[in-house]
Amino acid sequence: MGRGTYDRVRRALRRLGRRRQSGRQRYTDAGILEVYLWAVLHDRPVSWACDAGSWPRGTRRGPLPSASAVSRRMRTARMTRLLERVRTTLQGQDDSLVASIDGKPMPIGPHSHDRQSGYGRAASGKARGYKLHAVVSVTGRVLAWRVAPMHADERTMARRMLRELTHTGYLLADANYDSNKLFDQAIARGVQLVTPRRYGPGRGLGRRPQSAARLRSKDLLETDATGFASDLMRHRWSIERFFGTLSSRPGGLGYLPAWVRSWRRVRNWVAAKLLLEAAHRNEKKEI
Repeated sequence: MGRGTYDRVRRALRRLGRRRQSGRQRYTDAGILEVYLWAVLHDRPVSWACDAGSWPRGTRRGPLPSASAVSRRMRTARMTRLLERVRTTLQGQDDSLVASIDGKPMPIGPHSHDRQSGYGRAASGKARGYKLHAVVSVTGRVLAWRVAPMHADERTMARRMLRELTHTGYLLADANYDSNKLFDQAIARGVQLVTPRRYGPGRGLGRRPQSAARLRSKDLLETDATGFASDLMRHRWSIERFFGTLSSRPGGLGYLPAWVRSWRRVRNWVAAKLLLEAAHRNEKKEI
């Protein structure tokens, strides 16, 4: 990510974060987040960004806050909300009818003392750490997201994200999300969840009552002769592409550094990475 991406973020911050949390505070919310995002962009700790030598000439004016001041302010819910406001402003509105849901593992060392992390399924087996759960539209906009310990059930996290989802249309997922409760919650919000059955096609449904939305998904994937379901499920890989781009781009969410531990720090780090990714996509769209 280049200097232009960061400048775009800084302009949005100064529009939305002019206020201070109290009259005695020296730095505005935008000023604190500028320093934090500079550290996240370069995959460095906050203390590095609070050193004037870490900023190229002309990039930063005025005094820098201390690392303790940045860390203290980043613990507040106000800064969390501001991060999300800036991200949604930069990525804009989305009117696509198809979105996908999945999780991205973020492993840490097995001997870490982070008690809030969890041990669960990762990309190549079991690992300890956290997982980013997200709903992403086919255009690459993040519609909802959560960070949870690695062992958190994906269906539970999906139900939490559905509560805030304003998207209507189709929501594509893998077989891990095959749950009657999840189908019912999704259809109640105007979303048709489409997912393969957990134990594969050709099996019976058992004696329990089945969600009408789950039966609709089954019919789409197993008996539809029009080809609509096949075309629809091709969009399922849009979230994999999003995660791949997010991980491989310079300044992206490649790994969790050693200084990003505990759920709160991980959540802020991921929020900042998603914000920077939204800014980069916004910049590419205008070129």
